[in-house]
Amino acid sequence: MGVAVTNRPGLLGSLLVGLTAAKAVAWLWDLPLVTVHHLESHLYAAQWTEGVEFPCVAIIASGGHTSLYQVDDFAEYRLLGQTRDDAAGEAFDKVAKLLGLGYPGGIAIDRLAGKGDKKAFNFPRAMASPKTLDFSFSGLKTSVRYFIQQHEAAYIQTHLADLVASFQEAVVDSLLIKLSQAVARTKIRNVVISGGVAANSRLRASVSEMAA
Repeated sequence: MGVAVTNRPGLLGSLLVGLTAAKAVAWLWDLPLVTVHHLESHLYAAQWTEGVEFPCVAIIASGGHTSLYQVDDFAEYRLLGQTRDDAAGEAFDKVAKLLGLGYPGGIAIDRLAGKGDKKAFNFPRAMASPKTLDFSFSGLKTSVRYFIQQHEAAYIQTHLADLVASFQEAVVDSLLIKLSQAVARTKIRNVVISGGVAANSRLRASVSEMAA
């Protein structure tokens, strides 16, 4: 038995608070302290329930990270692509804030999007070119902000479900475009999605459709 705590990467303040608390618990109970790499834990979390076979292509989509990896074995992985600006989860939270949906935004958008038309509005899918496996979500967030500014508040409220469904579809499409490109490039057919955004129902359904 031991005390595990994330020590990298992440926001310095959050890491210091967690590490200090973990050290105190480990000292109080006389247990070993084990430091954990945050992104590595995302990569291998699926092993606890699914027993994923290596090699695999893994996509981490969370509030702070959106990255693609080729994972060959435990502690053997390489970065294929990452966001150049906002993370996918960050885009969800910022758009939810613009619309007054609260925090965390991903859950609110996911629930409301189920009542809307995902094809109602056309938002950009950035970095779609196969030349890179990087992501970009800042342009999508900006596009939604301009859309809100260009329409009356009553119109936004009337079409709120359609708006968030269309935004969510743009995020999911962006993730799947790069995921499918990574599968094609590496010839690896085992896929893992992890991070907070992996709980999104539309993303899970779309990945299942892609796998089928």
